Order: sequence, then structure tokens, then C-alpha cells
Amino acid sequence: MTEALQEITSNGEVTLHFAIALCDGTVITSTFEEEPVTLTMGTGNLAENLEKTLYGLKPGDKQSVILEAEHAFGPHDQEKSYFMPRSSFPPEMELEPELVVSFATPAGDELAGIIRELEESQVKVDFNHPLAGQDIVFTVQIISVNNP
Repeated sequence: MTEALQEITSNGEVTLHFAIALCDGTVITSTFEEEPVTLTMGTGNLAENLEKTLYGLKPGDKQSVILEAEHAFGPHDQEKSYFMPRSSFPPEMELEPELVVSFATPAGDELAGIIRELEESQVKVDFNHPLAGQDIVFTVQIISVNNP
């Protein structure tokens, strides 16, 4: 008698390959040509809406799901773009549009911002997730599941 394969549940440890691509086929990130990743469900290692697509899958399952922007990384929010004084940046830093810069929050967390505009005395920084406003294709292949 063979043991039934475990389904992915909350707090389970999952080893998988995944890829995130834009709907035009542009691959943003993929582990399919590398080592698989292992993560624990419900710990924030994976965006919540991406994680939701995994529940119920078993080892050997492979799926691709199209997630609209609001169900992937959210819509692009103009209120998350700010002008900051150019003097806030180190003078030796070469600023250019699309450059990703790491900022420290008052709580000590790290937050990435994307340079969108450069003016003589100020810089517009976008703190939206880089994939905000984008529909994506999320492809996974489940290698193993270990539920608590």
C-alpha cells in the first residue's frame, strides 16, 4: 500500500520550482534552471496571493496561473511615489531612471525604491513593488511537501 501524497497546507514546508513572467512571456525570475527553493507557507516568504495558488497541490503537480495585477502584486499606486531632495542621496551615487535603491525605514526595515525622474534638486522615487500594476503568469512545479 502506498502512502498518499501530502497536499500543501498552511504552515507546511514546500520545496518547489517557480517562475514569474509577464503575460508577454518576459521571465522576471525563475528557479527552473537552478536549485529548487524551500519555503514555509504562511511566513511571508511568498506574496500572499501567490501562496494561495499553491494550497491543495501535491508533489509532482505543475501549474501555471495568470494573476491580474490586483491579485498579484497590487495595482500601481501613484501615492507611493515621492520627490526626495537630491541631497538625500550620497554625492558619489550615479542616479539614473530605473535604478533600484535600498532605503532604511524608521523601524530599521529595508525598502526598495525605483528612481523614476531626475530633476536638478529632487529625485522622484517609486516605492511600489516593481511588478505592481502588471498581470503575471505564476508557474510552479511542486517537488515535496512536509506538513507539520
